[in-house]
Amino acid sequence: MKNIARWFLQGIAAILPIALTLAILYWLATTAEASLGPLLRWALPIDWYFPGFGIIAGLALVTLTGLLVNAYLFRTLLKAANSTLSSIPLVNTLFDSIRDIARFADPAGPRSDMQRAVLVRLDDNMRVVGFVTNEARQWNQDVTALPVFVPMSYQLGGFTILVPEDALEPLDMEVHKAMRWAISAGMVHKEK
Repeated sequence: MKNIARWFLQGIAAILPIALTLAILYWLATTAEASLGPLLRWALPIDWYFPGFGIIAGLALVTLTGLLVNAYLFRTLLKAANSTLSSIPLVNTLFDSIRDIARFADPAGPRSDMQRAVLVRLDDNMRVVGFVTNEARQWNQDVTALPVFVPMSYQLGGFTILVPEDALEPLDMEVHKAMRWAISAGMVHKEK
């Protein structure tokens, strides 16, 4: 009986990441097709539309939005929309959290400030994995420390702590690998 339970849990561990990834991709594709398909059928000649055209249109729309973000007028409109959603109570909590997470997909976004994985020395024998989020050491006239994000294992969250540079040790690991290692509670091997 123990073997069956162990095999079941091993099966879950093997299938779950793949199944969730495919489910999210399927949801995105079907949402794009369901949202854009009727619009395309209405706007295009009947012979031009084919199933899946909504997905292609969705990808093109996202790419076009990325291109337009660099235009002054679009950037101004986007800033106004962001400001409006950030000022509505309750909506702002959800919107700001999603926007902050989504900014990590932007190649020119805040990831450029989170290029350094470090070990934060708690005492002589204890260290935690952290990520320097900003190299500016002066936050106000009394505080000269670096902000370091320390993620919590198995959760989307963590703590930002201010740490003097001399309490940090370099970690010879790429940021994304160190983040995966920290979030998985060290169960991911460094070489993966």
